[in-house]
Amino acid sequence: MSDKLKVGILGGTGMVGQRFISLLENHPWFEVTTIAASPRSAGKTYEEAVGGRWKMQKPMPEAVKNIVVKNVNDIEAVSSEVDFVFSAVDMTKEEIKKIEEDYAKTETPVVSNNSAHRWTPDVPMIVPEVNPEHLEVIESQKKRLGTKRGFICVKPNCSIQSYAPALTAWRKFEPTLVVATTYQAISGAGKTFKDWPEMEHNIIPYIGGEEEKSEQEPLRIWGKVENGQIVKADGPLITSQCIRVPVLDGHTAAVFVNFKQKPTKEELVQALVEFKGAPQELGLPNAPKQFIQYLEEDDRPQVALDVNYENGFGVSIGRLRKDAYFDWKFVGLSHNTVRGAAGGAVLMAELLKAKGYITAK
Repeated sequence: MSDKLKVGILGGTGMVGQRFISLLENHPWFEVTTIAASPRSAGKTYEEAVGGRWKMQKPMPEAVKNIVVKNVNDIEAVSSEVDFVFSAVDMTKEEIKKIEEDYAKTETPVVSNNSAHRWTPDVPMIVPEVNPEHLEVIESQKKRLGTKRGFICVKPNCSIQSYAPALTAWRKFEPTLVVATTYQAISGAGKTFKDWPEMEHNIIPYIGGEEEKSEQEPLRIWGKVENGQIVKADGPLITSQCIRVPVLDGHTAAVFVNFKQKPTKEELVQALVEFKGAPQELGLPNAPKQFIQYLEEDDRPQVALDVNYENGFGVSIGRLRKDAYFDWKFVGLSHNTVRGAAGGAVLMAELLKAKGYITAK
């Protein structure tokens, strides 16, 4: 019998669910034992339920092919078989809020890729290197839910991962104003070029809801815990535009920033490459050894060359230079479905286990 924690994937047949399955293959701490999806997939083997819709570059792991998919709405049946779940369900926001709370109330921790609970005051929204201290609100959340070990923890939007880590490394220089334009891959919409042929040779200058997330979510991860709730930071002021581009994986950001302090380029680069957090200190299985790399070449970072830096868990920054109107400008790149989605949630679950929030039932 394996001593690994038993993991369920809610919404396991979609793109993010598939990324969870792929990332958890041979994980040293976690083992996927249960997969749940919509009623139309329930009762089929995972291989049958996914059919020809497997979207990962690596083949489907053999260990999950014959798992019989459960109905995600059979909450007691799913939760009775697992120690915790990853949530990547495709439902309305209100439906997601309810089903994630219902799972938590069965004493099953929920590590969510969804946006529904990102602004619930006592639900931590975590980038493990940035704000692990926000986990302390879990105790307040448990009191509200009436649970002993069940809770919800969420990860932020994929697009902010390409620039918020750099701004976090520079917090000591007091950024005051940020202009960020993100160029976002189609996998962020759960698509491949086969699904979305009209994206080839095309750019769409609108992604619903992304600009508000890009401007507000960094403030929440930089916020403080007060009276069992997370209170977002007052600044910096962030304004953004979010554009869909014909790239499969990798969100790029072009960013302008003003600082209250006046750092040199050398100070900024040093702060980036030296920045580390709890995953590095705890030696978590998927922690990038160096969270942020700085690239000196004029034409980097590039999606084709840099998106898989640190197996997709790292962030690449380049083109840091002075600007005529702002203090500095730079370009950032992150893997949107690894660091930005399922991978960020896996790293968060590793942090939760290391800190004692997730244990065997």
